[in-house]
Amino acid sequence: MNYTLRQLQVFLKVTETQSITKASEALYLTQPAVSIQLRKLQDQFDIPLTEVIGRQLQITPFGYEIAEMAGRILREVEGMEQKTLAYKGFLVGQLTIAVVSTGKYVMPYFLTHFLARHPGLDLRMDVTNKTTVVQALEENEVDFALVSVLPEHLRVEKETLMENKLFLVGNPHQYEAFHRRKPLQLTDLPFIYREPGSATRRAMEEFIHAQGWSVRKRMELTSNEAVKQAVIAGLGCSVMPLIGIKKELADGDLKIIPVKGLPVTTSWNLIWLQGKQFSPAAAAYLQHLRSSKHTVIGNRFRWMESYFNQASP
Repeated sequence: MNYTLRQLQVFLKVTETQSITKASEALYLTQPAVSIQLRKLQDQFDIPLTEVIGRQLQITPFGYEIAEMAGRILREVEGMEQKTLAYKGFLVGQLTIAVVSTGKYVMPYFLTHFLARHPGLDLRMDVTNKTTVVQALEENEVDFALVSVLPEHLRVEKETLMENKLFLVGNPHQYEAFHRRKPLQLTDLPFIYREPGSATRRAMEEFIHAQGWSVRKRMELTSNEAVKQAVIAGLGCSVMPLIGIKKELADGDLKIIPVKGLPVTTSWNLIWLQGKQFSPAAAAYLQHLRSSKHTVIGNRFRWMESYFNQASP
């Protein structure tokens, strides 16, 4: 047999996705390229690896056994590459971070330079809701978690990265309507909330309670992107983190509505379990973060300052 590592990689991804189309997207290849690699691997076996049933690609039992062995081979090859880098003095291993959904606008910028300096490191960053992030941290499945509100039931340590400011936003029509109406009747429009447990929702509810508003109309969406699109469409207004709406503000799709008491200010915190024994990769990253975070903030997030005074009426 004369199969290649690339053929094994392609077949493993086809097995995982059950689709040539999805495999090609995951591997950044064209569908014909995936099909060619799959056919070349199949040509080396007398027993089918895949079959098509009702236009649906299926992996045969023999194919699953080959895929399992292919996975072991590829993991061993990855281990060889890491050993080589280690002998050359490079930091190797995996860095694992769980990030709340709006944190995806923050965390990558605090990783770029570190990963560029350490090519032997792999990154696994899970972007999900706060409940799942805290659970992953509690079960010690990750090195770090990025949150804006600290979990009260866990003993954690933290490194504060930067401020997280939340503003009331609407689309241009809502913005103009608010400015024409005296006094502002914000509760005439629906308020769009994140799901229960979200730190953004908690900040929004605390602000509304502090204002003494009685919200008559409300809707709930489960992601920051969904809330953003709903506000742009005119379904309502919402309190949103500034970090996630840079493009929409620049394009004029969203407007900050000046309201007394805003912005709400929290902080983005990288947290870890108290007493956690860090891997060399995690320890090196924390040291790097502490020495570089102010440079990252200055280079990447200075644009936020121009909006900080727009919340006051």
